[in-house]
Amino acid sequence: MKKIILTVAAVFAFGFANAQDAKSTANAGQTAKGKWLIEANTGFGAAHSADTSFGLNSVDGETTWSLGAEGGYFIMDDLAIKAGLGYVDLGDDVSAFSYKIGAKYYIISQIPVQLDYSGASVKDADENPSYLGIQGGYAIFLGQNVSIEPGLRFNKSLNEDFFDDVFQVRIGFALHF
Repeated sequence: MKKIILTVAAVFAFGFANAQDAKSTANAGQTAKGKWLIEANTGFGAAHSADTSFGLNSVDGETTWSLGAEGGYFIMDDLAIKAGLGYVDLGDDVSAFSYKIGAKYYIISQIPVQLDYSGASVKDADENPSYLGIQGGYAIFLGQNVSIEPGLRFNKSLNEDFFDDVFQVRIGFALHF
């Protein structure tokens, strides 16, 4: 697990250091300094309590669902600081409000890599979950203001005694303005 996290961090750092001059001219406007980002993700895979995506999952007659959104501001070309909020219904009268804060970097203005911290306030829980998340994908720009970003996400639990790590396949929909 540590190797995966270190590898993604190394790719993120390498891309950040070397991609400044290799921008895609077709998409540089969407990820330019001063732009805003509003993003909604669909999460496929295991549901978890600190989720800011749209999801629906049913296993053995137990249905869980989530909804949320994220927003960000590009503090420099291709680098956005992001925050997100969500609500998760885990069934059996268990629900949670979730939050996320992190950074998203677009390598060559096309390959988004995100590192973030997420957590939740779970109704009537003795301990609340928190995760360190790593996400990567590919941005397909459909025009000046819209992108679709399929990708993979791994959430490393910071409360291993109570909560499991979560792997997700995601499709993100983003507005750039």
